Amino acid sequence: MHGIFANILILMAVAVASVWLFKRINLPPILAYLFCGILAGPDLLALFEHPEDMQTFAELGVVFLLFSLGLEFSLPKMIAMRQMVFGVGLGQMLLTTLAFMGISMLLGVGLPAAIIVGSIVALSSTAIVIKQTNDMGILNTSRAQMAVSILLFQDLAVVPLLIVVPLLAMDGGQSLSMAIALSIVKGIVVVFILMSVGKWILPRVFTEVAQTRTDELFVLTTILVALMAAGLTYSFGLSMALGAFLAGMMLGESQYKYQLEADIRPFRDILMGLFFITIGMRLNLTDLLAQWHWALLGLAAMLLIKVIIIRLAGGLFGVPKEDAWAAGFKLCQMGEFSFVIAALAVDHNILSTQVGSLILSIGILSMAMTPWLVTRSSDFAKRMVNAPPVEFEGNDSVAAKHELMHDHVIIMGFGRVGQSVSRLLKSEAIPYLVVDADPVRVQESQSAGQPVYFGDVRQNDILKAVGIERAKLVLITFDEHNKAMAVIQLISSLYPDLPIVVRTRKDYRMSELYKAGASQVVPEILEGSLMLVSQVLHLSGIPMSRILKRVRKERKGHYGNMHGFFPGETTELSYEKQDKLEFLHAVVVAPNAYATGKALVDLNVNRSGVKIKGLRRDNIEMESPPMNMVLRAGDVLVISGKPRRVERAERYLLEGD
Repeated sequence: MHGIFANILILMAVAVASVWLFKRINLPPILAYLFCGILAGPDLLALFEHPEDMQTFAELGVVFLLFSLGLEFSLPKMIAMRQMVFGVGLGQMLLTTLAFMGISMLLGVGLPAAIIVGSIVALSSTAIVIKQTNDMGILNTSRAQMAVSILLFQDLAVVPLLIVVPLLAMDGGQSLSMAIALSIVKGIVVVFILMSVGKWILPRVFTEVAQTRTDELFVLTTILVALMAAGLTYSFGLSMALGAFLAGMMLGESQYKYQLEADIRPFRDILMGLFFITIGMRLNLTDLLAQWHWALLGLAAMLLIKVIIIRLAGGLFGVPKEDAWAAGFKLCQMGEFSFVIAALAVDHNILSTQVGSLILSIGILSMAMTPWLVTRSSDFAKRMVNAPPVEFEGNDSVAAKHELMHDHVIIMGFGRVGQSVSRLLKSEAIPYLVVDADPVRVQESQSAGQPVYFGDVRQNDILKAVGIERAKLVLITFDEHNKAMAVIQLISSLYPDLPIVVRTRKDYRMSELYKAGASQVVPEILEGSLMLVSQVLHLSGIPMSRILKRVRKERKGHYGNMHGFFPGETTELSYEKQDKLEFLHAVVVAPNAYATGKALVDLNVNRSGVKIKGLRRDNIEMESPPMNMVLRAGDVLVISGKPRRVERAERYLLEGD
């Protein structure tokens, strides 16, 4: 037992190190898990005597992955994109499967194995392609949407493939057509049962669970539903993953969709990592070294043929040549489900271990190349159609449009606050330019005609590109203190006369921002409180002129009267905030206290880094007591400051230490 525990610890340490390393070199975590499995496999570390013992837990990862896929499956979206999904997607799937079936049979592979090989190669990596295009901010472009349509059909095709693989392993005692017909009947029954439960029972169950407001119960119910659906299809002799997919699909249209997805994600990611580790363990390094040349040849052939087939499939349905080529370069790799189907085929003895290792090697290499291929897909597509290089709607085109702009406002950060400010500036016809580091937000904003740059505002070149030397104001809206400090220091050193307005949610950071060079700091919480007070005063009958005077006074005094608060039982006191929050505290002067009989000026409480906010004597409150006032027993002195300083000041007043 101790040996197994030690091996599990080693496996976890290798997994953590692998994921960290692969993320540092911009490779997907899936490859890290496969690499970890190869290290832990029988040819290297040999951490587990029987790797198949982990297979049961690993299969749960596939179950949760299909459940998540079902949650994300959108029937309305698929109908809206039906021409691309059932046209280009179906065409790509059929043509690729048939092409690699033929190649496999020419190499002497039997028909069942050839069907599996063709299906495996026809799939692409949804996770890597979607994430990469999303990070690049091109997910909403036409060529990316073509790739998404193909991926959507591939994900849909996984479900029948999971049913067909076990059927292909059957011997001649029962005809394949009868087995498929029986599986279809079973599938119809299962779908009817699950859809009925999903329509009439599950909504009521989750409504009842949600009303308990217990996170643990919601998570447990989600896991139970996924596993029960998987168990139902398994009892009918079908794939567990099919039941999980159907369960996710019937809950995908409910109001609990996003919460279900958030709850299941940690379990899915961990178990999927375990699944890919077990896949890596299956890789026989001896076979790989013996057939490394076949792996490279297979990789080159797969990439080339898949690109050409996707181009042909797109051409059959009127897709522009450039978009079809770009989609081909994005989708020419193997996918996550390729490994799932390959593992299932090896388990059912449809594919040999040697062929499984070869496919696994080609898949790993192709996925490692995917981020680079996705990034360069547009350039490759332009070269294929001999199109002149056209820059993506980005910083250069924006700069060309606004190179003569002057006296404009530069908004740094285009989140909720930045967008709200831009709308009001636009309504007043005040010119502005925006810089944001979120590629998706930049792409969306540019598509809507907003003057937005993509870039890091800490770079001087970006500042010059938005004409900072001609601007009349800089507004920093993002809530990242260290980044804001760096930007303020850079701008104030290069353009000392340029006003800098900073938005912050942390009022205890105000002094640091002012010292860095900010002209005006707007603390979001305090400003919200000030607006609330203004409304209360107005509804209480106070003249508006008096309210505005009070508001101006508070802002001019850097919200001095609004700093500090009395902490309570629910006040968050993390280690980070211990020296940053400003508390109010009432110190009762006892008869034997050190401060009794002493004047405030003699006590010099301010030297402890706290402020005297008020004094209460005989139920009479004084907002600013005179410094020559002598404290008496029973006085209540209200002080404000950071928690530790308040504690030291109270101890000094009471004990004199």
